[in-house]
Amino acid sequence: MFSDLPAAPDRVGDLWDISMARRTGTMLDRPHRVAYVYRTPDTSTFRYRVANTVDALNHADGDIGAAWYCDDELRALLRIVPELDVIVVARYPWNAALRELVQTAQRHGVPLVFDCDDLVFDVRFAEIVMSSLGKDVDVNAEWDVWFAYMGRLRASLDVCRGATTTNPVLAHQLASYVEDAPAIVPNVMNREQQAYSRELLDAKVAGGWRRDDQVTIGYFSGTPSHVRDFAVAGLSLARLLDEDDGVSVRIVGYLDDLGPLEPHRDRVEFQKFMHYVDLQRSIAEVEVNIAPLSHTAFNICKSDLKFFEAAAVGTWTVASHTPSLDHAIDDGVTGRLAKAHEWDGALREAVALARDTRAYADHALAAAEVAHSRWSWDAVAEPVARALAPYLGRRTR
Repeated sequence: MFSDLPAAPDRVGDLWDISMARRTGTMLDRPHRVAYVYRTPDTSTFRYRVANTVDALNHADGDIGAAWYCDDELRALLRIVPELDVIVVARYPWNAALRELVQTAQRHGVPLVFDCDDLVFDVRFAEIVMSSLGKDVDVNAEWDVWFAYMGRLRASLDVCRGATTTNPVLAHQLASYVEDAPAIVPNVMNREQQAYSRELLDAKVAGGWRRDDQVTIGYFSGTPSHVRDFAVAGLSLARLLDEDDGVSVRIVGYLDDLGPLEPHRDRVEFQKFMHYVDLQRSIAEVEVNIAPLSHTAFNICKSDLKFFEAAAVGTWTVASHTPSLDHAIDDGVTGRLAKAHEWDGALREAVALARDTRAYADHALAAAEVAHSRWSWDAVAEPVARALAPYLGRRTR
């Protein structure tokens, strides 16, 4: 494990600790105005698809101003709809407040664009989504929840003219629902996250990639539903721990079902779900980051963030194949892609790489260079501006 890394910066506030008045003023200061609506600030979809995008647009050298609005702000947003060029409905399920906003937008000729980062807008995939998330399909209440949620998202999608999403697989799924071809807007780091990631990377370089004798493999669970995904690599991890006393595991987040790793619980470190900037340090401390995914229609739509957030801090990743991860990782150069039967070999290779300081540094730096360029905070401004270009300058007075 790497040590002596700089502590996370003191945070005065997050991107979502900004008043509505200030957000609106920033947006209205520019010739073109885009309002994003999302249910409530959170550390997953809101951060990547809304807060990071809005912040990047407002700091780019362009003429688009953006702001985000949540549940209790939608009716206040009605007053400035005539000043908008476009409204982005970011994974917002249909309700009365959204209906009022849509009706107002339609009266003023303001187009709506749907943004979604998961395959959750078509009830035909409800059982696949439930199964992928480890939900019990024999429980009627689960069907009630997921049909309601996905049906409401479909209702929101139905009033939108265009769509933005994270990858071509989801874009293809969305294409039949919107008039205009869906556009791809990638997930990226935000300014604070990237700056601290660079600081962590620089500390590794300055310290000569100094680490202790233990190789730590990290699994960073974003939701309580990742038991099935972790199981893809679980048996391979257990066999590795059986063979190699110099390997340990760090699990961050909600996962507490170790499955085949249970006999090695004393070599597994658990850390609670943490702020995303603090998480960058936790990822930086381990030598190997793993991103196993079960092969489902839901998971193949996942984005590449599990790779680039680790690469940005100089940590090697072993990941399952998905279209996004296949496109993100130069296999064997910036990370390792593993099919289900390849995890034993991929993990052994990763441990051997970690013990070869020079080789590890070369590979980690190659991955970091790509991450800080391709997924930098400002890399999203151009694709989102291109995606929204057809809707700008059309607002009516």
